[in-house]
Amino acid sequence: MDYPLFPLDTVLFPGCVLDLQIFEARYLDMVSACMRRGEGFGVVAILEGREVGEAASRFSALGCEAVIRDFQQRSNGLLGIRVEGVRRLRVGAVAVRPDQLTLAEVDWLEECEDAPLLAEHADLAALLGALAEHPMVAALGMGGVVGGQQALANQLAYLLPFSTEQKLQVLVEDQPLQRLQLIQTFLDRLQGEMTA
Repeated sequence: MDYPLFPLDTVLFPGCVLDLQIFEARYLDMVSACMRRGEGFGVVAILEGREVGEAASRFSALGCEAVIRDFQQRSNGLLGIRVEGVRRLRVGAVAVRPDQLTLAEVDWLEECEDAPLLAEHADLAALLGALAEHPMVAALGMGGVVGGQQALANQLAYLLPFSTEQKLQVLVEDQPLQRLQLIQTFLDRLQGEMTA
């Protein structure tokens, strides 16, 4: 039980990029240990509690391994890291260290074979292309043209303003095609709420 978890107010997906600002001692230690060992850490969504201070009281049992791709000293003196989601994980037994770092036993979830985009995915692919033009998405180097259903589903679920629960529903889904159908359902619901 020694895999570090970083509970955040976000749901990370494989192939997606996240910029983090690290300032708490527990996470500075975790990041330096991960970099030294060339290992990642688990990003799990907070369901109850806060990102800062005491360990989150409740977080999702499903998460994503984050691997550090880049780091820099920010102008405010804090450490900035850029991580990429690599593979999905399920959290087992959990322990909180005295410094409030959460450690867990994790199981890695198998990814299904990716599949090429179908004609019915044209609108979703166009939406991802449009998202790529947003400055924040462009800064992460995300969006644009993707090679298959997996990347399209993961990036859309990550970038679109769905609720944490909706994003977790997509993350838990094994089949890329089912993920895309779920995203389309959530999108239709979102558009319905906007026009209501």
